[in-house]
Amino acid sequence: MAADFVWVDGIPFPIHIFENLELLRDEFVVKDEDVFTLSYPKSGTNWLLEIISLIHSRGDPSWVQSVATWDRSPWIESVNGYEEIRQRTPKKGPCFYSSHLPIQFFPKSFFSSKAKAIYIIRNPRDIITSGYFFWRGMRTAKPPESFEQFFQWFLQGNMSYGSWFDHIRGWLSMRGKDNFLIVAYEEL
Repeated sequence: MAADFVWVDGIPFPIHIFENLELLRDEFVVKDEDVFTLSYPKSGTNWLLEIISLIHSRGDPSWVQSVATWDRSPWIESVNGYEEIRQRTPKKGPCFYSSHLPIQFFPKSFFSSKAKAIYIIRNPRDIITSGYFFWRGMRTAKPPESFEQFFQWFLQGNMSYGSWFDHIRGWLSMRGKDNFLIVAYEEL
């Protein structure tokens, strides 16, 4: 699987990643009203996005049912998501964004803003199981030959967005900040 990635500073990223992560980190402007959903892949991001969208619309499902998830909350590091964000007309109120980026690649402007971030964590056993079946069905990367191989890729950090251990450790350093909330998948 690792050969099907773009490697940046020793971390494998999916091939549809925005080609200049340094530009994203250094020039993406975060507004104080923005809300970010952050996670390691296969941690429950989409479920959390649906919850946040329903909270934002005060329980009215019409927005959730009429606008695709990636349009409501584009992935800042994907080519398509970044392009959509750039083409959006500035609006008043919060913008919702999603990201699997490790903390060291996240836009620097976030850390001096009042923007909110929700980081969803999940038991790694469940991430491995979900990831194994997910990648077996994907055509964008070589699928694992066995569960054991996928487990080894996970332990070695040869996964999309790198090591789960490093990802979690990086984002948990934000614990206790007023604008940062950690939610466990199992608690949802």
